[in-house]
Amino acid sequence: MDAKTRARFIVKTLPTGVGGCWLWTASKDRKGYGKFKMAGRVHRAHRVSYEMHVGPIPDGLELDHLCRNRMCVNPDHLEPVTTQENLLRGDTIAACNAAKTHCPQGHEYAGDNLYIDKRGRRFCRTCARERDRKRYQRKKEAQRGI
Repeated sequence: MDAKTRARFIVKTLPTGVGGCWLWTASKDRKGYGKFKMAGRVHRAHRVSYEMHVGPIPDGLELDHLCRNRMCVNPDHLEPVTTQENLLRGDTIAACNAAKTHCPQGHEYAGDNLYIDKRGRRFCRTCARERDRKRYQRKKEAQRGI
């Protein structure tokens, strides 16, 4: 990156005292990430900052904002991680579910009580046994005409 492009980038940042974030002051996309035009293409500003100050982003990885601020372009706040790791660190439904250690009835998702299906979903074996037992009882009652 040439000096003129670097200068054009730096002018669009605002270092803050709050947590050390460097806020992007120019245009942003719909998701709140900064946009920076360089070499005829629009790039995400945090990626440009990381590559400018640290180096290339490793293949197969994406940048996670450790500060949770999408407008931040401070390379110290960016860490290359896998997509899955990035999703699990965020405030997403997948992250909330992955953080759960017990089923809604309070049984631990661990050891012999944990079942993981083909899609990677976790199930409680204790609850599954109870559900099957109740289903079997209803079937028997229906057969007896109760």
